[in-house]
Amino acid sequence: GIPGKPSRDVWSVLPITKEESSGPPLEESSFSTLFPAYREDYIRSVWPEVTKAFKAIGIACELNLIDGSMTVKTTRKTFDPYAVLNARDVIRLLARSLPAPQALRVIDDDVFCDIIKIKNMVRNQERYVKRRERLVGPGGQTLKALELITDCYIHVQGNTVSAIGPFRGLKLVRKVVEDCMRNKMHPVFHVKEAMLKRELAGRPELANEPWDRFLPQFAKTAGKSKKPAAGRKKDAPLFPERPAPSKVDRALETGEYFMRKPTAAPIGADDVIPNFSSSAKGREQYREAKRAQVKAQRGQERQTRKADREAAFVAPATD
Repeated sequence: GIPGKPSRDVWSVLPITKEESSGPPLEESSFSTLFPAYREDYIRSVWPEVTKAFKAIGIACELNLIDGSMTVKTTRKTFDPYAVLNARDVIRLLARSLPAPQALRVIDDDVFCDIIKIKNMVRNQERYVKRRERLVGPGGQTLKALELITDCYIHVQGNTVSAIGPFRGLKLVRKVVEDCMRNKMHPVFHVKEAMLKRELAGRPELANEPWDRFLPQFAKTAGKSKKPAAGRKKDAPLFPERPAPSKVDRALETGEYFMRKPTAAPIGADDVIPNFSSSAKGREQYREAKRAQVKAQRGQERQTRKADREAAFVAPATD
């Protein structure tokens, strides 16, 4: 430490007392959050306890059951300017279905919270549900092991994961949750790695050595590996060879194609239309043949009517 001054831990969070405060804030700061309807009964039952905890740090709170909202704001008795932010985190955690005793821990200066949104990390709904169940584990065992290794309280509710604890533990919780939801690494592997790191941290002879040789290397096996695209051979030509000309191409070059006469006879009224293929060209040929057949039938009917009229015609008698 500095000569003449007592040495202390510079990373420790020092609490602010009323004697050290420079006075109440000049402007009023307030935060409000909504809560779901199913949390109304619980929040109403624990609100006296929440009000008592906020009163100790000089924060005023209000519960509006009509709008379904909770509001916190500074008062003239507020001596810690950061207390209103801690109170904001408390009401956010209460709205996320956390129990009040756990949410009120955030009022302490050495306890933090983190709300991780996991809904947008996975698009497929079935895959999202499976990965969230993977995070919780069978009977909540994976989540319990993660709580023990990070010294955090973790709560999975809906589309978010809420965590309360020290800052170092919250960083590990966020990394585990993101890797699990994005299918990068199973939470159990993170727990094993964190246990090894905790054990290695207790050995002072390894303080200045890398720990890579002690940590396990987990290979990702989930998902199918993409095959590398087949590249062009070195000796292969850049462009493919020109195809051999067909009979039609040779007939077009010599001019014989335009000297041919149509071999197909016109379709009559009583002719049977051939069975063309189901391709687009075949369907077009079928329609043309059908139109020709209808035209031939109409022409034959006109000739028949004309012949009937001529047979039934009787010339008038002449004097």
